[in-house]
Parts: sequence; structure tokens; C-alpha cells
Amino acid sequence: MSASRTERLLNLLIALLNTTYGLRRSELRAKVYHDTTSTDVAFGRMFERDKGELRRFGFDVETVTDKGWGSDDPATTRYRIGKDSNRLPDVSLTPAECTVLILAAQLWEHAALGSAAVNAVRKLQASGGLADAELPAGVQPRIRPAGQAFEDLVAAMHAQHPVSFRYLAGSTGREEERLVEPWGLGSRFGQWYLVAHDRARGDKRFFRLSRLTSAVTVLAKERFTPPADFNVRAELAGLAELPVRTAVVDVQSGRLRGLRKRALAGPAADAGAGPPATGRDRLSVPFRDVETLAEELASYGPRAVAVSPPELVTSVRRRLAAAADFAAAPVPPIAFPAVSPGGAPRPGRKRTSEDQLSRMLQLVPFLVHNQGLHISEVAQKFGITRKELEADLRILICSGLPEGYPDDLLDIQWDDDHVTITEHLDLNRPVRFTVEEACALLTGLETLNGLPELAEGSALESVTLKLMAAAGEEGLKAAALSGPEVGPENSATLETARGAIRAGAQLRMRYFSPLRDAVSERNIDPLRLYSLDNTWYLEAYCHSAQGLRNFRLDRIEALETTGQPVSETAAPGSSFPVKLFTPNDDDTVVVVELTRRGVGLADEYYAERTAELPGGGLLAEIRFGSTDWLPMFVAQHGGTARILQPDELAKASREWLAAALAQYED
Repeated sequence: MSASRTERLLNLLIALLNTTYGLRRSELRAKVYHDTTSTDVAFGRMFERDKGELRRFGFDVETVTDKGWGSDDPATTRYRIGKDSNRLPDVSLTPAECTVLILAAQLWEHAALGSAAVNAVRKLQASGGLADAELPAGVQPRIRPAGQAFEDLVAAMHAQHPVSFRYLAGSTGREEERLVEPWGLGSRFGQWYLVAHDRARGDKRFFRLSRLTSAVTVLAKERFTPPADFNVRAELAGLAELPVRTAVVDVQSGRLRGLRKRALAGPAADAGAGPPATGRDRLSVPFRDVETLAEELASYGPRAVAVSPPELVTSVRRRLAAAADFAAAPVPPIAFPAVSPGGAPRPGRKRTSEDQLSRMLQLVPFLVHNQGLHISEVAQKFGITRKELEADLRILICSGLPEGYPDDLLDIQWDDDHVTITEHLDLNRPVRFTVEEACALLTGLETLNGLPELAEGSALESVTLKLMAAAGEEGLKAAALSGPEVGPENSATLETARGAIRAGAQLRMRYFSPLRDAVSERNIDPLRLYSLDNTWYLEAYCHSAQGLRNFRLDRIEALETTGQPVSETAAPGSSFPVKLFTPNDDDTVVVVELTRRGVGLADEYYAERTAELPGGGLLAEIRFGSTDWLPMFVAQHGGTARILQPDELAKASREWLAAALAQYED
């Protein structure tokens, strides 16, 4: 969509909103499109595309015909948009409800539906229904990004398009091509599942996303109708958890303390193999899912080798071989888009003109309810640069009623850097929630039920009911999505940390570092807690490292107060949600290549610059405070990520993979 088309759609929208009886196609062609050269057929196709685009943004274009002779004549058909039917109903929230809602929206930060959650909150802000709220200490959960496959499946599910992908069948261990109709996505037992109708088998099937071995292909030209009243949570409730099995793993002596802690006591079964190599210990490790354990063992590289069961050995070898093949592939040209002077590179997917039009439809009601804000503050609220905001404003002030006078245009001023709007042309109320926005908020609120301190209050229930009423039909579709558990596994450690944060008390901690494979004693000043699914992190000032660090609660072996208050220098990071590391001047800047399946890692690791590659891949420039674990990172992701620069890190990852694969040579 070009900027000219963006402006044309705005003018068409304003014209259809501001007519009582409707406008004929010939009137719109002359007054809005100023079209005098194309044929009737060509113009008709353009008009139908534009109507479809407006419907996609939440505006239903009504068709008005006169009864009697000629009522079916396209030349006499009129078009209009109702002023109220497409608008978000007024939603009034208490401060407690605002707090819960913001927590629900922030669950999706960097995960699929993250931008939809931001847009939904912005619409509530634009309508004046959302007040500033202070987030409680220790209750800042987030949903872990589930990868590009999740995003593709969510989009196909909402658009009701079938999809195809290659899948590693759990029953046979073979990769198969699947063509399915995606009905719902949900998290169960710590795994994301797709519930879909398998066309080849003619029946409902459950697919674990971790078993997808290819990118998802969306069949955009086909449509399907999901079952009425489908609820993915109810579907997954009947899914039995996988039984506990035992894997035999040989581990380097004195290494992988974390894996050893989970191993069963006593000597490991022989598994039909010979004795472990010199310098290796044989462990019996309980597990439920082969692919989950294979991902972990692949990340250990030459430090561990799977012995049995055979499907585990095959899965680890497959991941390592895919990573090694990708690491050895030809390197693409490394070039990132130039940054304008004073500008900052922005990670994430490329912004489109569709994003711009959606943003402008939120911008007008936001300005109506927030008159006189500084232009930089407005740009910050919308997550764009001042230059991008001014481009939006210039398009807006050129838009208005067809053949209208100056007072029939949108009137926006920012000469003194404070933005005011005096004419809004009925764009002063936000458009109703899209299905993605409704899903983001309602699924987030449902997920917060896993936190007892929120579930016990009335605010969570009341804000859910208000949003269901505001979302209408789109809110009912949220039943096709169900989030993961966010309650912590170790509630005692969480409560100790939360109590110390509230009291401003220093803590003494015994902590296991998997990178160093060692346990250390530290004094820390706790600052705040946050999570990815049910894995919780403590952000703290570490006196040993003399800086901010983030610690996983499940790696804390002991935690107690020292009786001392926190130091005056301790302060949390400047932004929320916090990053999993604190940037420093001595960080290493690493260029990573990601396949289409792995592009979500750019957001997950806060890429500073990105560049698109043919085929849907991505170059990403990422800062890492420690690079020792990067070979583990490459091995873990099994052929979806590789290191390109610096050269010595790329070489180290290739050598790590080669050494790991050599263990599986017969």
C-alpha cells in the first residue's frame, strides 16, 4: 500500500462516515478517486479492494438500495458507514482493573500478538477508558515467544486459511507433510499445541509445535469454517500427559551439574551399549518429551552424548547435523539499512503502509483525548520516530470530505511542537477491537488466573467481563487461543524475593550458573521480578559483579536476608519489560543469520539492527555480554540460527558442532 493509497483510503473512509443517505459509486469515483482514465471494470476492482481494506480495519461498508424498479442497478446503489456500529464501546476501568489489564497486555511483549496487545491498549487510552496504573512489584509475568510458526498459525487461524507443514510424528518418528485447518492454539504441559482438522486423515488432530520441522505455509486462496463454539482450552484439557521415561546419557566427568541433579540415583542401565568412554559418567535421566530433552542435550554439544532410547539419539543427531549444515553454508552479503543522522536502528519486522494506516486511525482519537502533548511524547507513545509521526500528520491534514472547504479537512497543528487537533471528522472514537487485539487481551487475562494474588481479587473478573462486552463477536473468537501457566514452580523463593523487594532488604544467595557449571555465593540487592511463562527471574544489583544481573529463580539453591538494607546505588533498569541482560560498553556485537523459522529470535534477543534476506530469513545484529555460550545457542536451535561475525565466534561454533557430531559416528 503506497502513501497515496493510504491517503485515498482515509478520504474514502471520511466520505462514507459523513453521509447519511450514502454515496453512489459514480460520485465516489469523481469526488474521492478523481478517476477519469481507467475503465469501469478496472475502477470497480479498485473500489472492491478498498472496501475490503476498510472492512479489514473494522469498518463495515453498508450497501443501500432503493426499493422498486432499478434497485439492483449498480449505478443506483449507494454506500455508507454507520457512525456507531464500528466503534469501540466506551469502557470505564477502575485503577485496579487498569493494573490487571496492563499486566495482561505486557504478557505478550516480544511474543506473537505483542503488537496487537499494544494496539488494543492504545485504543483504550484513546477512548479515555484507561488510566495510568502502577505495576505491583514481583508480578510482571510474560509469555515466552513461541517462534515464527506460532505467529503464522495465529494469522492463518484468524483468517481461516488452511496451512501445511512438515511434522515429526511421535508415533512413527517419521517426518510427514501435513495439510490442516487450524482451529485453535493452546499451551499444555509446558508445550504449545495446535488443534486442527487434518484433511488427509479426515479427523481432528493435535500437533505439538516443537515437532514442526519446516516453516508453516499458509494457503491464502483457500478458506475453511471452524466448528461452532470451539474452545481450545477444553480440547486440551482431555489431552493426557506423556508418561515418564528414562534416557541414558554419557556426560563428561565433573560437568553439567544441572543435568546430574535431575538424574536418578544408582548406576544407569546399560542400554545395550558398551561402557562409557574414559572421562565420562553414565546417567539415567527421567523425561517426558523426546524433542524437549533432545534440544537440551544438543545444546551441551561434546559435553554429553545420548545413548538411548534410539529416537532420542536420532533427534539429537538430527538437530546437530542441521546446525552444522547451516553453519557451513555459503555466507550471504552482510549489509544493514543505513541509519539517518540522529536516528536509531529499530529491530523487529519491517513496518508496512498497513501499519501506518492502522496507526493513523488510532492517532486521531488519541490526539482528541490528549490535546497539547509534545510531539516527541506522542511519537514515543506510538513507538515511532518523530519523522514517521510527522509523515502521518501530513497525510492526515490533507484528508477530509470530498471537494470540501478548509474547515472540512482534518485540522492538526504542531508548529510549537505541541500537537493539537481541532477538527476530527468523526474519527474521534477508536475502531472496535480486531480479533487479534481481543485475543491478546482476553487470553492474557485468562493466563493471569495462574497467579493467586491476582485470581483472588475481583478486578481480574470484572475487567474480563467489561472487555468481553466491548469486544463483542471478536471476543468470542478468543476461545481459540489459550496461554501457558505463569505461576512459579518455587513459590517460596518468589515470596522471599518479593518480601525483600518490599522491605528494601539485601539478600544472600547461592546460585548455580550453567554457563560456568559452578555454584557461587553472592550478596544481592533485589529490585524486581518477572517471568517467561512459569520461569521466573530476579533482577538485582550483584555486589560481586558490581552491576545489574538477572537470576533464574529455579537456579537459586538458597536465599535468605542478610539483615542489611539495599545499597543506595541499586536501581532497576530504566525500561519494562526488562531485558534478560544488561547492555554494557564491553558487550560483543554478533551478526547472526536466522532462517524463516527462527526470525522470532531477533526480537527475543533484542536485535539492534536487522536486514531481510531472500526466502524470509533475517540478518540480526545482537549484543551479548558473554559469548562463551553462543555455540550452545547455535546447537540448541538446530539449523535455524548461525553465527556469521565475528569470525572467531563463527569458527568456534562450527568446531563445537563438529565435535558434538563426532560422538555419534559409528
